[in-house]
Amino acid sequence: MLKTLAKKYFNLFSKKSIGRIAEMLSENVALNDWEVACLGKKEVLSVTQSIFDNVESIDIKIINIYREGNSVIAELNIVINNSTMESVLDIITFDDNKKIININAYKQ
Repeated sequence: MLKTLAKKYFNLFSKKSIGRIAEMLSENVALNDWEVACLGKKEVLSVTQSIFDNVESIDIKIINIYREGNSVIAELNIVINNSTMESVLDIITFDDNKKIININAYKQ
């Protein structure tokens, strides 16, 4: 179930579907990556929208995905504007209501 939810999140991110992403987030969600750290749904959505606004396209390809407890660990290749590829490791943690409470992203 949680792996399926994480895959849905990555798919929505690739589609830049901010409204549907918002539905998946806890009010107290935290985001930490190699460029930013923020707390709260409004702030995380603002950072996410900023990413969407600054790229023409973003395509997330899942290489491997694992579940451990309430967390999903995913090895990803992220293609930006059909040219730049980043290898990223995401750890997404879900709360008891199956909402995303924490996103940690590490560039490899």
